[in-house]
Amino acid sequence: MVQTLDPAADPAALAPHVEAVLRDAGRIALSYFRPGRATVAEVTHKQGGSPVTSADLRVDAFLKEHLARLAPDFGWLSEETADTPQRLGRECVFIVDPIDGTRGFAAGDPCFAICAAVVVAGLPALGVVHAPALDQTFVARRGGGATCNGAPISVSSRRELAGARLAAPDVMAADLRRAGLVFEEKPRLPSLAMRLLRVAEGALDGALANKNACDWDIAAADVILREAGGVLTDFAGQAPRYNRADPTHPALAAAPPGLQDDLIAAARGGKSSNR
Repeated sequence: MVQTLDPAADPAALAPHVEAVLRDAGRIALSYFRPGRATVAEVTHKQGGSPVTSADLRVDAFLKEHLARLAPDFGWLSEETADTPQRLGRECVFIVDPIDGTRGFAAGDPCFAICAAVVVAGLPALGVVHAPALDQTFVARRGGGATCNGAPISVSSRRELAGARLAAPDVMAADLRRAGLVFEEKPRLPSLAMRLLRVAEGALDGALANKNACDWDIAAADVILREAGGVLTDFAGQAPRYNRADPTHPALAAAPPGLQDDLIAAARGGKSSNR
């Protein structure tokens, strides 16, 4: 389907090939998806209670097979593949989520996505997020800007946090209100990647994520958000690093740079400037 390349000189040059693989994977996912109804895929639960479907597993196997053809020497980290320490010795790693937003996918919510990032030395160099039921594909190379369906995207130009359009888990939204922030609360999307990308395209002014998001949830959306002019950090202002032994992250905030500090201050329960 896709020819083998030598991506060593410029891993981001894989972008059109990774996009093609994700579009094919999207067709697999859609064969199990039923809008507004329960999926026809088998649904089981992992340790801890999070759902996984036979569609997740089939898409994961497809991605691993076809992305490995593009770059056989890259490491691999996926939500649905047993992790091994082998990836830690690789400078370049594919980090993928075969279906981000599985719970929504299983219930017929179209806001799910297939995510793939190329991470080089701990930082994302390429991100592709394909939302097949929404017919949206987001792509960014580090230093090359961000697009949705080929059109450039950028974050909101809003300069004041008061009245901003924000999406957050219920507890975090309550923290914002307790901090005195008046804002327009938007529903939290089942896909964390898509929540971050709504910030990237300016549909949201900011978003929050609980602690324990994993590399596969955010790596692809991270580079897209940054190339769209946004910022993704923890509440100490540190940008995520990827392909570590522990792939989990602390609570995160995403916003245009001019709103990020105030969003974090409000989320931490500090005194918000209400800007």
